[in-house]
Amino acid sequence: MPTRTTSITTADHLLAASGELGPCELVRGELIMMVPAGFAHGRIESRIHSAIDKFASSKDLGVVTPGDTGFLLERFPDTVRSPDVAFVCKQRIPSVPPQGYFPGPPDLAVEIRSPDDRPNAVAEKIADYLRLGVQVVWDVNPETRSITVHRAGSEPAVFARDDTVTEPVLLPGFTLAVEEVFAW
Repeated sequence: MPTRTTSITTADHLLAASGELGPCELVRGELIMMVPAGFAHGRIESRIHSAIDKFASSKDLGVVTPGDTGFLLERFPDTVRSPDVAFVCKQRIPSVPPQGYFPGPPDLAVEIRSPDDRPNAVAEKIADYLRLGVQVVWDVNPETRSITVHRAGSEPAVFARDDTVTEPVLLPGFTLAVEEVFAW
């Protein structure tokens, strides 16, 4: 379970100390320390990242980042989140790469649940993402082997074992078989 600490309260402090801390996020000025992800989590993250990155690169749609990339979502108090996989549309990528955290939300945030994630904490994180400008959030649940897609202003859609996830707005033509995400 993530733990909270108060010594770092801004995105600038977090960036300056990032090499000393390990996995963490800053949520409304509160530092949240996280346990490193397990092997199965990493495998799922790798599969999703690879599929989206291959597709987005082939179509020149934008940039896909792994879970250690910080996105500065709000200031005063600061929130820096690091989705397990993120996608930013090409038109939002600055001509000069930002130093430090990406200034704003990703367009797509993928969160893979860990065994110790509490359902209410996951729901709060998804709501925060959508409130702070993320267009689409994928909630990947290894326990149920499902992906729940959340879009601002829409009911969540659940994709199970025999389903295929698509992303028609951000990644037109993209498909990902749920079964492949969880294949060992």
